[in-house]
Amino acid sequence: MNRPLACPLAAVSVLALAGCGLLPGGSGTRTVNVWLMRDSASDDFIKRFTESFEAEHAGVEVNVTIQDWTGIGKKVTEAIQGSGGPDVIEVGNTQVAQYADTDKLYDLTLESVRDLGGQDWLPGLAEPGSINGSQFGIPWYAANRIVIYNKDIFGEAGVEPPKTRAAWLAGTETLEAGGNQGIYLAGQDWYTLSGFIWDEGGDLAVEKGGAWAGALDSPAAQRGMAFYKELQALGDGPKNADEQSPPQAEVFAKGDVAQIIAPPSAIPAILKANPGLKDKLGFFPIPGKKADKPCVVFTGGSDLIIPENAPQRAAAIDVVTALAGEKWQGELARAMNYVPNKPSLASLVAGQKATAAMAVGAARGRATPNSPQWADVEADNPIKPYMSAVLGGADPKQAAETANEKITGSLAE
Repeated sequence: MNRPLACPLAAVSVLALAGCGLLPGGSGTRTVNVWLMRDSASDDFIKRFTESFEAEHAGVEVNVTIQDWTGIGKKVTEAIQGSGGPDVIEVGNTQVAQYADTDKLYDLTLESVRDLGGQDWLPGLAEPGSINGSQFGIPWYAANRIVIYNKDIFGEAGVEPPKTRAAWLAGTETLEAGGNQGIYLAGQDWYTLSGFIWDEGGDLAVEKGGAWAGALDSPAAQRGMAFYKELQALGDGPKNADEQSPPQAEVFAKGDVAQIIAPPSAIPAILKANPGLKDKLGFFPIPGKKADKPCVVFTGGSDLIIPENAPQRAAAIDVVTALAGEKWQGELARAMNYVPNKPSLASLVAGQKATAAMAVGAARGRATPNSPQWADVEADNPIKPYMSAVLGGADPKQAAETANEKITGSLAE
């Protein structure tokens, strides 16, 4: 893939703020081309970062191009296998393995240990970026699910935000009264199920002898599914649809649902549908089995990678080091309501209630199995029909074995 122009059209809105860099070799200026995903960072954040970085690094200009998530996999693969850049790319944390599988990423293990305190990163960001002991993805930001609840419904029922699963079930059962749903939980919310499975010590798939296989039939995974079924029954969520069909934020906004499990990004959609809920929203981490340990959650978010073919590798490393460092982690977290890449930085979002609840869960976050083929599993996700089958009364073990066969087949391709 040809190197992007210094002022690509996709970056016009950003470059109007950040200024257009010169091509390498022009007047001694080096241009670091950075691909960021749409809506990952605000224009204001990019402007401030670019100006600050350039002021601290004489002779270096940062050229940011905004990319869309749709079709990004093919575009990144072509970019890292071609010649000439880009120098830094933001990728989804669970995508790192598929790019590392090309052997076209620069190994950032030394930098992660020496300069970035990699031993303290959130596991849900760090683990997907680590392939066979080498760190190819540098954690940038995290987001995960929390419980968003209606404070009026909780207050009228005399229910306090729970700290344990047992208290959560008991409280939700109390809330399931008077025409209200105790919880709206769609039957195919497999990200939430993943957290329950991990909390029990299970997994979606495991690697043995270099080969991956589905693991939904393990006793731990079965316990996670059993808890999901018990919780899901305390509301009217559909058994054969996910949280987007219909959008659960819109269901919650009607005002008769006590709680949903969602990332804080659902809040704007809730308030758009029902502005009257503005002062009625509360937040707490998804409860775990013990009060001092919230439930393990699926960690979404982004890592930063540097292609092996990056024309400005040294400057690219400096950009990644700055973006992943404490100063700009704090700036990004406050600007975008993200969780910073280290638990020790959670205090940076202490004043943002939803984000603070998210940060508590993120400390115990996980990501999907670190196989280059995991995207193939999600493309025709057998976990969803497995969940619907169990919720509809099918034998959990048999349904899990059926799903396992499909997961194993996808991971073997």
